[in-house]
Amino acid sequence: MKRIIRKVGDCTLAPRRDYFVKLCQSIYSQQLSTKVASILFGRFRDQFPRRRPTPATVVNFLQSAEERIRAVGLSRQKRLYLHNLASHFCSDAALSRRFAKMDDEAIIRSLIHIKGIGRWTVEMFLIFCLNRPDVWPVDDFGVRKAIQIAYSYKELPTKKQMTQLGEKWRPWRTIASWYLWRSLK
Repeated sequence: MKRIIRKVGDCTLAPRRDYFVKLCQSIYSQQLSTKVASILFGRFRDQFPRRRPTPATVVNFLQSAEERIRAVGLSRQKRLYLHNLASHFCSDAALSRRFAKMDDEAIIRSLIHIKGIGRWTVEMFLIFCLNRPDVWPVDDFGVRKAIQIAYSYKELPTKKQMTQLGEKWRPWRTIASWYLWRSLK
């Protein structure tokens, strides 16, 4: 890890306040390359004032003409996921204000039941939006691949190996994850 830290430089993680937007972006990114997801999500954001979708404006947008929805690359499945997410945030507007007082598992429980939001998505949200210090995404391919390379494993590490290895970085496993991702670039 020391070699990776020297190579990558200072950690640049910074908290974000655009929770709903980042969760929308996570849905957009599912099963797409980073480049394609970025282009399509940009088109989606262009549909909203100041490029800032809100739960209410997303619900309205999803009732638009079919060609307008297709132009931003939304499949039926992702449209359903975005609608579920927006409806959830509309019905519980105070949820995002409670995140600061919730522990990681409570946040996972509060979001994971939304169709289209899985544990990995919430872990990425905890890391990149809330900057929680001790998130260890054992199922993340990038972190697993980086460990395989950095520690000369013949195969991707198993979940058990990931869990054991992550213990030595507790309570800063988020930072370890970030450096491992950056080592792949």
